[in-house]
Amino acid sequence: MRLPIATGILLTAAMASSALASAPDIAWTQIAMRPHDPRAFTEGLVGNGRVLLESTGLEGRSSVRRVDPATGRVLRITSNSARVFGEGLTVLKGSAWQLTWRNRVINVFAPTSLRRKVTRPYPLEGWGLTTDGTSLIASDGSPTVRWLSPGSLTVQRTISVHDGDTAIGRLNELEMIDGVLWSNVWLTSRIALIDPADGHVRAWIDLSSLNPGFSDPDAVMCGIAIDPLTHLPVVTGKLWPHMYVIRLDAPIPA
Repeated sequence: MRLPIATGILLTAAMASSALASAPDIAWTQIAMRPHDPRAFTEGLVGNGRVLLESTGLEGRSSVRRVDPATGRVLRITSNSARVFGEGLTVLKGSAWQLTWRNRVINVFAPTSLRRKVTRPYPLEGWGLTTDGTSLIASDGSPTVRWLSPGSLTVQRTISVHDGDTAIGRLNELEMIDGVLWSNVWLTSRIALIDPADGHVRAWIDLSSLNPGFSDPDAVMCGIAIDPLTHLPVVTGKLWPHMYVIRLDAPIPA
């Protein structure tokens, strides 16, 4: 997710990815390919009205942005301080909420102006963030996903994500789509489609064919949102030059 990746870690991740075989893979179709800022170290992506909001990481380069979904043009940007590493991003109750990795704070912005409203203490390591319309839903790199009260940030409930008997960790960017929790697994090109009731993986999406083929091991998939133009899922990655609108070719199994 975060720092230069050793070859051994990548090999371990690839082996782990190939072992995730209990839930089926779902076929998908690419609907559109659109520009994306190749300098953006994407950590979070969410639709908001007619635009995308994007969180970027790396200390000294971290920001929150308003992005034109058709052209990838950055319409507005608010930078974080030099020591902040931005992470997951969602919109809830009229505010854009941005996690930070190890800074132990959560930033709250006005989603249109990107004015920083407040920075609050956050009790966890920040990875992915989404919402069900009532609670914040957060990952921390472990198999545990937590529902948090936006008022107090206290934990309301948790699930442990698993595929059969295998616990699924490194849950990164999150997006709730039609009652299913989507999460890309860091260091892989796979998205887990998770039942939010009990944490079981209902299916997988393998997006390895979208990999731009960079030699940079940090340029991994990270970014899932509902496209404001088509209302279909749109995905991208860290330092990727494109975003991709996709459509699933079959219903998600129970």
